[in-house]
Amino acid sequence: MIGKTYQPSAVEGRIYAQWEETGAFRCGRPERRGARPYCIVIPPPNVTGLLHMGHALNNTLQDVLARFERMRGRDVLWQPGTDHAGIATQMVVERQLMERQEPPRRVLGREKFLEKVWAWKAEAGGTITAQLKRLGASCDWSRERFTMDEGLSRAVRKVFVELYRGGLIYKDKRLVNWDPKLLTAISDLEVQQVEVKGHLWHIRYPLEGARFDPNDAATFITVATTRPETMLGDVAVAVHPEDERYRQLVGKHAILPLVGRRIAIIADEYSDPEKGTGAVKITPAHDFNDFEVGRRHQLPLVNILDAEAHLNLAGNEAFLRDVPRSAELDATLTYHGLDRFVARKEIVRRLEASDQLAKTEAHAHTVPHGDRSAVVIEPFLTDQWYVDAKTLAQPAIAAVRAGRTVFVPRNWEATYFNWMENIQPWCISRQLWWGHQIPAWYGPDGKVFVAESEAEALSEAMTHYGGNATISAAAAAEMGQRGKLLTRDEDVLDTWFSSALWPFSTLGWPDETAEFKRYYPTDALVTGFDIIFFWVARMMMMGLHFMQEVPFRDVYIHALVRDERGAKMSKSKGNVIDPLALIDEYGADALRFTLAAMAAQGRDIKLSTQRVEGYRNFATKLWNACRFAEMNQCVTIPEFEPKSAKETLNRWIAHETGKAMREITEAIEAYKFNDAAGAAYRFVWNVFCDWYLELAKPLLQGADGPAKQETRAMTAWVRDEILKLLHPFTPFVTEELWRVTAQDGATREGLLALASWPKHEALDDVEAEAEIGWVVDLVTAIRSVRAEMNITPATAIPLVLATASVATQARAARWAEMMRRLARLSDISFAQRPPQGAVQLIVRGEVAALPLTGVIDFAAEKARLEKEMARVSSDIARIDAKLANADFVARAPEDVVEGEREKRQEAEARRAKIDEALARLKGAA
Repeated sequence: MIGKTYQPSAVEGRIYAQWEETGAFRCGRPERRGARPYCIVIPPPNVTGLLHMGHALNNTLQDVLARFERMRGRDVLWQPGTDHAGIATQMVVERQLMERQEPPRRVLGREKFLEKVWAWKAEAGGTITAQLKRLGASCDWSRERFTMDEGLSRAVRKVFVELYRGGLIYKDKRLVNWDPKLLTAISDLEVQQVEVKGHLWHIRYPLEGARFDPNDAATFITVATTRPETMLGDVAVAVHPEDERYRQLVGKHAILPLVGRRIAIIADEYSDPEKGTGAVKITPAHDFNDFEVGRRHQLPLVNILDAEAHLNLAGNEAFLRDVPRSAELDATLTYHGLDRFVARKEIVRRLEASDQLAKTEAHAHTVPHGDRSAVVIEPFLTDQWYVDAKTLAQPAIAAVRAGRTVFVPRNWEATYFNWMENIQPWCISRQLWWGHQIPAWYGPDGKVFVAESEAEALSEAMTHYGGNATISAAAAAEMGQRGKLLTRDEDVLDTWFSSALWPFSTLGWPDETAEFKRYYPTDALVTGFDIIFFWVARMMMMGLHFMQEVPFRDVYIHALVRDERGAKMSKSKGNVIDPLALIDEYGADALRFTLAAMAAQGRDIKLSTQRVEGYRNFATKLWNACRFAEMNQCVTIPEFEPKSAKETLNRWIAHETGKAMREITEAIEAYKFNDAAGAAYRFVWNVFCDWYLELAKPLLQGADGPAKQETRAMTAWVRDEILKLLHPFTPFVTEELWRVTAQDGATREGLLALASWPKHEALDDVEAEAEIGWVVDLVTAIRSVRAEMNITPATAIPLVLATASVATQARAARWAEMMRRLARLSDISFAQRPPQGAVQLIVRGEVAALPLTGVIDFAAEKARLEKEMARVSSDIARIDAKLANADFVARAPEDVVEGEREKRQEAEARRAKIDEALARLKGAA
């Protein structure tokens, strides 16, 4: 028997345990070995992670696809796993050591520290997995992988070695995003752009051969910079080739203040004549744009910072090269070891004292910060390992252009192409301990040996040194025996390197496993737009290079989950919504359905708890409908055939069920999750609950007979189809109802999770839809007029069907009693024309008139509506004025502007309704 209320907290844990115990989510189930495979790989969450709303959206949508295809009979593998998250995990464990007052990482040493990390992973690393299960994720957990497990590590080593031997991995000295607190290179995704209120310093650089005079512009060139401390590494001043102010200076030289270095004045289009002074300092070792300018003009690289962002001047050969010794230089050398920001103040002070600081302006600009360290990131010149991404990108670009992989929505392909066609070498080394240690070893003379194992590298080294004069073969042999011949590279690989192999490494590659052969390439990838380049593009590159096949056919890009006002969620704003808290309060199904229903392609989700509460009510509505069916002895009859129904009402609901099946199926296939959820919601709440069950009450509660028996069977059949249709979205409540609704009827063959997806062939019934659809549309239209005209529920009103066809008259006769009750009608009559003083409705091409003389005061009602129209029009005008104000649109927060646009849409919809009501009144006059 179905309980009075549905309590998610009492059900969800038990149901998930049942799914796991029965292996419902396992791929390769015996009965599906001949079925078509369907595979999705989960974007692996960080092992340190906790479920946030982005995870909830991403995994809800993946689960909808996995459950949908599983019910369609396919052999589904939703491959789960977690990412080792190099920096994040290392920071967590280092913080733990500090809190426990244990020796820090460098005191412990690499081996002992890594033991601590693995211990932490074993103890706390499964939290996110448990949270995904609470959401209802139907992954094959028996195949859960971790990017640092031995199988994936072997794949990483093999890929690195093969790319190196193919000339696609190499070592180079280039600029990287350097975190001076964590002392490692980081990826662009780990850099957060923060707007700060800084300064723009205008500095006078004396021209070579001219006696510097701050009052004579002919003796200097002025550059503007937000980073005066890096001027010590300047090697040129750039001006735009078409800037008339500086054309005569191109090819000449300036003298770098405080240092005395002779630097060229060059012409380069990077300089913008409209910004600052139009002349920019070029510091290739400390700015990414300057680095490219330096390469174009073959400028030297002068790095004036150390790894901790302290000035590195004394003994710095590049800094001192070709600089004449002077008192000015000696004073600058005293800055050696100073923090960059302390040095900035000293440099500005000296420039001001020497009249070389022209002016200082307040200047708001964005400054890159480490998303974990929160310190300012430094473009830093260092030796790192790189992947030749440009070469690998070409097949990946071609594959998308040829349609072998399709982005949904398609507009994201432009973003993909833009990134891929302008791709830079990929820095893959990180100065961390936690991660895949780079499989490269160095000999005593610096010779590098890249191999999948130390033994293999040692063998190569012995061969190399056996015929090499750098060291003797005997010395090499002795060092090899003592384990001193080779020293391993201490760096680890960028986390994204192992993630790039995820679609095939998780399936067992480099071994030719049965799973790899069956499930690669995968069918779909569901991910956020922010990692199209960092992850999607790199999986495309690696998949095509090593598998000669794209890693996935479709890439569905979902949008952001924002707060109810459209603002991005952040801890600092205090607007973060915790998905687990929502699950605790409203149940996982309510959250899942909310996210799916709002996941329109290309549109961010504005989430509020009220929305989730509303969809919790939807689950309650479904529960109550099933209780109503049970109370009316509606039980599943396996042999019932809906196409054989005789009653018009039952033929209609079969027709509507088939229509809903088509709409939901087609929408999921097209990744239109909101359309699928919307179709399911309308069918369940409006069609089945509000109309069919209401219209069926006289049959269900009337005398026994064939009609009652058929209606009971049809109600049970539709209920079962609804449970199947809703299962991908709301798996817990539907699985529970699947179980309890079988207690009084036929035994279910198994879990709903493994039941067959509804078929919708030959259920269309135009005749039944014409009749019941007319009743529904007519009652709905009458109710709308009653609401618009403020007619109280207690007031019954007459209905006149004007020039009604024979078919309509017959329908009205059959459904008169029901219409009187549902539309609160006093009488139903027929006439050749609408009576005077009647509001006219057009329902399916025929006129229905509501004589309201004496029921409402037409003049007063018209005045009320016109007053309301004036108010709404005034609101629209006010909003239009705001939105037409370019300053408001530019300066107001994005969520505020979007809120105004939404208000306008709502007001416009209200104005249309009032307009319609006024037209009706005019027609009745």
